[in-house]
Amino acid sequence: MELRRSCIVMLYTLLVVVNIAEETCASMAFKNVTLQGQHPSPELVAQDLQRRVNVSITRREMLSYANEDTTTNCLTGNPIDDCWRCDPNWHLNRQRLADCGIGFGQYALGGKGGRYYVVTDSSDHDAVNPRPGTLRWAVIQTEPLWIVFPTNMHIQLSQELIFNSFKTVDGRGANVHITGGGCITLQYITNVIIHNIHIHHCYESGNTNVRSSPTHYGYRTKSDGDGISIFGSRDLWIDHCSLSHCKDGLIDAVMGSTGITISNNFFSHHDEVMLLGHSDDYLPDSGMQVTIAFNHFGEKLVQRMPRCRRGYIHVVNNVYSRWEMYAIGGSGNPTINSQGNRYTAPANPNAKEVTKRVETAQEHWRGWNWRSEGDILVNGAFFVASGEGLELKYEKAYSVEPKSAGLIDQLTMNSGVLGSRSNKLGKWTDGNGDAEVGIDGGENDYVNFEGSGVSQIKLHLSSNKKKRVRRMKEEEERVRLPSGENKWGKRDEERDLDCHCRVWTPSSICRVHGPVFAESTSLLSRQLRLI
Repeated sequence: MELRRSCIVMLYTLLVVVNIAEETCASMAFKNVTLQGQHPSPELVAQDLQRRVNVSITRREMLSYANEDTTTNCLTGNPIDDCWRCDPNWHLNRQRLADCGIGFGQYALGGKGGRYYVVTDSSDHDAVNPRPGTLRWAVIQTEPLWIVFPTNMHIQLSQELIFNSFKTVDGRGANVHITGGGCITLQYITNVIIHNIHIHHCYESGNTNVRSSPTHYGYRTKSDGDGISIFGSRDLWIDHCSLSHCKDGLIDAVMGSTGITISNNFFSHHDEVMLLGHSDDYLPDSGMQVTIAFNHFGEKLVQRMPRCRRGYIHVVNNVYSRWEMYAIGGSGNPTINSQGNRYTAPANPNAKEVTKRVETAQEHWRGWNWRSEGDILVNGAFFVASGEGLELKYEKAYSVEPKSAGLIDQLTMNSGVLGSRSNKLGKWTDGNGDAEVGIDGGENDYVNFEGSGVSQIKLHLSSNKKKRVRRMKEEEERVRLPSGENKWGKRDEERDLDCHCRVWTPSSICRVHGPVFAESTSLLSRQLRLI
């Protein structure tokens, strides 16, 4: 009898051990989904970011003592902007931007090493068979592309814009607005950079076919209406964008996404700003690593800046200009590393707390690692930290002193789209947009967002600029090309297949038969230089 009882106990113990082993293996298997894009030591990434900020600040101070006014006025201490904006010839090497990333998304290549693609058509009439020259045609291609815009554009999407890997959307030099159905979707891809784009007034779309690559399109169910939706993707960088007025989130990253940096953006006029993590029970999100740096969370924001589930979230050197409910929320035991931010609480005495543990009892969240280091708390704001063994866990992350909080206005002074971070649109022409004379138009359709704008953005060129364009066209017409060739430098029968402009000028844009490509920025610089 005793032997039988012992056997039963041993069998039960064995079953428990097997069950634990199976759960451990399952957990490891889930983690392996994102392991390729997951940094093994997130504290070292946080330390490296702060070191870069301190180096940029020190450099600015030293040049200030040396009275080098030109360079000093350019430097802000923001390591991303200081990496490229101080170079007066940055437009000659646009792809250098890919080397300026920081944080968990610093390895995002975007379209680095690929050709330059010029968006010459602002329309989006067919989500299955997009026209060459449109933004949709570019982002679905399989090759790396650095996508640029020759002029101001309003691209009103008919359906969600599904990206392929290795793409950079570079809005520098133009005022580019993306609105409409679904907006941007990054789904199971890698290496995307989205820079200097207005993204707003995105609404639900779907229940139709949408193309995601040159060889595949499929049925898409109803989208949420996010500004940027990220599913199971890694090595992503969203920089200097202005986001507002979307149906669901402005940026949502779920389903094991990782290796993400969200920097220098301006957020405003929205309820649920940013969601990081699919659900409390979704194990792959344990490997999510996101850097949120140098952003300005502006007027009329309510909550989720961000709202985190699992993962490691580094929130550093951001400005929070009030909120209605809370700034940073979470559930499912995420790690929150808040460093050098300025939190300004609203007037509501019941909404002074920066943090919120969502639907979780204190006995469960008191062990979560939430840390505030060097943050500036204004108007009664307070940050509720938590976590056992907190000092040991954050020792490496804070071995470099965060001395940048006092310079937060300087670090975030250029947040949002450079030159015009507001998403006020008013009326904007929309259509084919051949861009020949530098305006976005073609079909003269108008979109008017209620309450979103005051004055209409000027679309037409000055009389002097029109004269210059006309002279350029007249000069080009006098050029005699070899027999059988046209002014695009291609024979007629070749042009329909592949339109590579020999010289990129306003009157040599391949407006009808194909997209505009260029092998180097020297062919783009005169028309795409930031004003």
